[in-house]
Amino acid sequence: MHENGISMWFRFAIEPVEQQRPLSVHHGKRTWTVDRDKSRIYKQKLHALASNEYKGKPFEEAIKVELTFYRDIQKSVSKKEYQRRLNNAVLPTVKPDTDNYIKSTLDALTGVLWADDNIITDIVARKRYSDDPHVFIKITPMTEGDGGA
Repeated sequence: MHENGISMWFRFAIEPVEQQRPLSVHHGKRTWTVDRDKSRIYKQKLHALASNEYKGKPFEEAIKVELTFYRDIQKSVSKKEYQRRLNNAVLPTVKPDTDNYIKSTLDALTGVLWADDNIITDIVARKRYSDDPHVFIKITPMTEGDGGA
């Protein structure tokens, strides 16, 4: 598989939220799980933002997705440290974990940008600081080829 050269970029003005452990709900003999409010609200808002921005048909074939999660800089740091984080001299090696951002975001965009997240064959993800929290997504269709990366 290799990239076919046509990519789409999206910038969503929303602070990324990690996928949290679901709540188990018990009613009689039945049990099911539901998203916690923070994750559920993020997914709904991101889904709505994507629906407003992208009017095309969701991808149905193999794609590569690149995600960059720009999270807010903590208010408790000094001005000097704030600037270092803003310039990416310091990377966000704190919780939440990048993989939890990935899960909540892929779930939110299923049905809008891609029909199902099982078509994502390649993924690159980054977590960065910003004074303007947002999520940046690049989607590149993949085509069959020499099997290289």
